[in-house]
Amino acid sequence: MTHPTLGLRPKFSTLSLFSHRWSDTRCPYCERRLSILVSYDSCNRAVFASFQATIVFPIDFGIAKAQIAIFFSGAHPMTTPQEKPANPKFSSGPTTKFPGWSLESLSTESLGRSHRASAEKAKLNKVIADSKTLLGIPDDYVVGIVPGSDTGAFELAMWNLLGERAVEILSWESFGEGWLSDIKNQLGLKNITSFAADYGQLPDLAKVDCNNDVVFTWNGTTSGVRVPNGDWISDNRQGLTLCDATSAVFAMEMPWQKLDVTTWSWQKVLGGEGGHGMIALSPRAVERLETYTPAWPLPKIFRLTKAGKLIGGIFKGATINTPSMLAVEDQLAALVWADTIGGLGSLIDRSQKNLAVIEQFVESSDWLAFLCEEPTLRSSTSICLKINDPWFTDATDDDQRNVVKQMGDLLAEENVAYDIGGYRDAPPGLRIWGGATVEATDLQALMPWLDWAYASVKG
Repeated sequence: MTHPTLGLRPKFSTLSLFSHRWSDTRCPYCERRLSILVSYDSCNRAVFASFQATIVFPIDFGIAKAQIAIFFSGAHPMTTPQEKPANPKFSSGPTTKFPGWSLESLSTESLGRSHRASAEKAKLNKVIADSKTLLGIPDDYVVGIVPGSDTGAFELAMWNLLGERAVEILSWESFGEGWLSDIKNQLGLKNITSFAADYGQLPDLAKVDCNNDVVFTWNGTTSGVRVPNGDWISDNRQGLTLCDATSAVFAMEMPWQKLDVTTWSWQKVLGGEGGHGMIALSPRAVERLETYTPAWPLPKIFRLTKAGKLIGGIFKGATINTPSMLAVEDQLAALVWADTIGGLGSLIDRSQKNLAVIEQFVESSDWLAFLCEEPTLRSSTSICLKINDPWFTDATDDDQRNVVKQMGDLLAEENVAYDIGGYRDAPPGLRIWGGATVEATDLQALMPWLDWAYASVKG
């Protein structure tokens, strides 16, 4: 007797004396509606019914109960895990708050005050000073708060500094591709060399000529691929290095002497609020700013110089435009937390431990793999995973994205994980944030739920 829609046959043992009829019911384990085969004895009493070989459960039809099982391979989802993450927020930006954070703990004295008042300006300058100290940025570098999150900070850098010489741009995911588009289509530069790689891979760094300006991301937020170190950047370079490091800063060692321009935002590794960017400039970058005038106009919020000199106030808390003082208080609290747990080394260690949890799970998985196959290039923050099950890979791109969406919906409905679908421009898959504010124990609790969600969607 074959199921009319599933096309499956039951595996009978000594059941030939019974009559069988299909019946709709719900699984007592997961409430999923099932179409099952119910067997009846000669007195028309229901005596057994079930679906999965690893689960034998009684069915009560009001006449009789039994625990004899008919099994269909793969027709029922796996048992729902019992433990859930204490914090289900695994978004890659804005990221989850640091452990112990509360809105009530933030100072509100600056709210409703001008950001140019002395006390409020001092708070902005403290964010700069504390960030510089925590990250170990050299004393002769300047650091400032700028508008527009990391995107605003990096575009501000390109608009001010590029065009003086040829540009080499590295792209292996969507943000690097975006910077390339800006350079070609917005700034209109012609003397460009592009080094590109597919998602999950890295361009050949040995081919980069650092006598030209070099534009790159340190960590590919949408691909999970990072540069392994700064050894490929010459100490005697003539060009500037412009590094988008938003998902690397506070989670990875940064070779500051190799980096002339570095940008990041508050909303990544420390779990701050969106809209505020940070920029660190080397003395060489400052010299370029003061000696080179780009051929294109600069919007007010991009201007770092006046009359050929650096506007020093920007790097002492006098922001170009109005910041959120509540977001400032939030960032100060995150910096205090980072210092309390042991500083940069502890932040990096927490992120590495989070990556290790997922690496251990993936190693034993028969359906999941890293988008970045080379361990030394693997991000510990934006951890990107691909599904390598033929059932998935043989499907169309639209169907694959629908599977990932269904998985995300199931996990969100269970309050297990939010926002872990891959980036819209990346190959269909999962992206799980592993930055320092995420607890390894929450990732450990999440892993069995990934199996559950995939098995549930696959059916």
